[in-house]
Amino acid sequence: MLPDQLTSASFSQYPTQSRRLANRQVSLLRRMPLGFVPLLLRELIAYDWKFPAERADLERQFAYLGSLEAGVFQTVMSPFARLNLSRSLEQMDWVNSPGVFSERLSAELWASHQIDAFRVAAVDYVGRVSAWAPDPVPPIHRLVIAVIGQGVESSDYRLFRKLARQGTNFTRIKPDDGIRVLLDAVARRSETYPLRYGHWYIDGGAPAAMPGGVTSISYDALAAPRAAIQNSIRRAYESTAFDPEALRTRMAQLKPQDVGFDSRGDAVLSRFQISLLTEGSGTQIFATTFVQWAAREVLRRAQPLTLVIRFAPRQREKPMNELLAEQQPTELDPQGSLIDADMGAYYTRLNQQRLSNAENSTFLAWFEDHSEAVAIGPSLAPGKRSDAAIDLANLVSQIA
Repeated sequence: MLPDQLTSASFSQYPTQSRRLANRQVSLLRRMPLGFVPLLLRELIAYDWKFPAERADLERQFAYLGSLEAGVFQTVMSPFARLNLSRSLEQMDWVNSPGVFSERLSAELWASHQIDAFRVAAVDYVGRVSAWAPDPVPPIHRLVIAVIGQGVESSDYRLFRKLARQGTNFTRIKPDDGIRVLLDAVARRSETYPLRYGHWYIDGGAPAAMPGGVTSISYDALAAPRAAIQNSIRRAYESTAFDPEALRTRMAQLKPQDVGFDSRGDAVLSRFQISLLTEGSGTQIFATTFVQWAAREVLRRAQPLTLVIRFAPRQREKPMNELLAEQQPTELDPQGSLIDADMGAYYTRLNQQRLSNAENSTFLAWFEDHSEAVAIGPSLAPGKRSDAAIDLANLVSQIA
């Protein structure tokens, strides 16, 4: 099947909102080349479970493409139309399985040395869409808070070496009731700027209670889905004919109810959480990896105004076959987790800077229950050290 053969009936298996959007855009989809349209359908087929920011981005792409005159449209699509694709790709059910098509397309482009041309075309396309309709400016600057070092009484490891270059290193924080201070700041921002999926709290252990305006996920709360996915991975790993690609495809096809999520819950959040456990490497096993990957995905997909991440100790590293077969109580590694979390906080800051209005964003990394923190923002001098005593609440008020 080729794109110009698409009809409204082609999308009969799509979820409700995805099908409606596809039907509204079917005439536009018919004009797109095979090297492009399944990539757009990969996002469209999951429209029902996307965050508002993702939906807005997809709708912006359709609006942009629909606004183009015929000649300009052809210019934008021509690099994708020039791709030399195999007959087997054309014969795939790329309408209902655009994700599988995308994986095979990528492999074929690499094998045929067309990947560079595709990458250039993709970057040009994204740039055109962004120039046509830039990302909206958020109603308040984005704030990210990373809490690291839970369970560590003392450490000789030099924290915040990378982050301190971007902001001010505070050495005499008064940490009294620190976690509650931070979460209260999130709650206040969510009340002042209510936005669905706009304020998040991610915990590597068991989370504290949060108001309804804050989306909360945690490693401990996902124990049952993690175990189900881990068992599936272990069975595949121990099989006589282990196929990593087949396992990846099987993981991508899992639905929330397959691993124990309540079908009556928030479908968008359930789908997001299962993606964290099936697309991330090690998120089922290591709490620090889970938090770092979850923070990356929340920033990339939900584009929140506020994000608090709290790293908890992960289990001690062992060979993968032992980790997958672990039956005994896990041995935790707080010191190693501190180093993981320090780097995870730095990567989270980098991901925050990829969002709109990044120049006005603020960031705080705090060594939990200790006196050291680094704060980054327009009003804070980079590379500076402050040895003055300051309450954590006062510092948060400066950046929140």
